[in-house]
Amino acid sequence: MRDIIPPRDNKSGKFPEGLRIISHCPVCHYNYNQAEVKLLEESDNAQLIYIRCKNCHSAIVALVSINSIGISSIGLVTDLDDNEVKNFKELSEVNGDDVLSIYQALENFKEGVRA
Repeated sequence: MRDIIPPRDNKSGKFPEGLRIISHCPVCHYNYNQAEVKLLEESDNAQLIYIRCKNCHSAIVALVSINSIGISSIGLVTDLDDNEVKNFKELSEVNGDDVLSIYQALENFKEGVRA
């Protein structure tokens, strides 16, 4: 298996440009170590990774993809642990009917509270 986050460049000590955003914690700026990265899922050109900061305990989930243009990543800060991320990933997607059902249930609840 290839590295999720390649080693820092020996000359500059920095991560490659496309991965710099996930090289440190976005909350406290602690520099991540490659050993702290958990691979949740992998395909031919993308990896879903999870990193929990040792310093502030916040976490990020990031999708790192490689294509003909280069490396890109999309990440988000979360309070989920890696098992919760895996569980949510397996759930079916939310559609418009789901949103409408929740809205109607909340409206019915509000009416019931007023009565």
